[in-house]
Amino acid sequence: MSEWVNLKAADGHELSAYVAKPVGEPIGALVVIQEIFGVNPSIQHVADSYAKEGFLAIAPAIFDRFERGLELTYGEDDMKRAFELYGKLDPAVQLLDVAAAFKHVKAAGKKVGVLGYCYGGLLTWLSTTRAKALQIQPDAGVGYYAGGIGKVAAEEPVCPVALHFGADDDHIGSDQVNAVRNAHPEVEIFLYEGVGHAFANPDRPSYNAEAAKLADERSLAFLKKHLG
Repeated sequence: MSEWVNLKAADGHELSAYVAKPVGEPIGALVVIQEIFGVNPSIQHVADSYAKEGFLAIAPAIFDRFERGLELTYGEDDMKRAFELYGKLDPAVQLLDVAAAFKHVKAAGKKVGVLGYCYGGLLTWLSTTRAKALQIQPDAGVGYYAGGIGKVAAEEPVCPVALHFGADDDHIGSDQVNAVRNAHPEVEIFLYEGVGHAFANPDRPSYNAEAAKLADERSLAFLKKHLG
């Protein structure tokens, strides 16, 4: 079952969030953080998929600060719009929206993890490293192709983290991956040969079914281990 709910961030901003509920008692909760295309059908599908696995999943609409209800596709025009919005994003602000979503599902009394893609992958990492300032306590974090993570690799996560990268990602160099690996040998880093950015999104041309399946299996096992 899914629904849209309204949240209020710590700075007073009101935003919407997509919530997918499992059948029966959830085994844990999960904040799903979008790419730069809004809480579109792709992200809703991720939330729905984890709900089917027993998680209470919530995807905060971080673009509500610019335009409410924005769900972009991956066509040329929407891609241009997405990158225009990307230039307006500030992780310190978007983390307030993530924290609001976290607190909403934390009320269910379960352990809570954070999972995100691309920009959402970066916010996932920052959610685990800046948790104290956000007044949240994640129990696990999973990031897919987290762009820009190399700049904040030295920050210390408060919980177990797993990261997925395509070896041929032209947005994220090996220097960023190695920065995390060198700073945090305890972080589980998975590198997928022969695939590029957004390899786990079936709605994008870069999708690689084999790598996506393996990454998703690893993510599910990781989250069940730390949240279940």
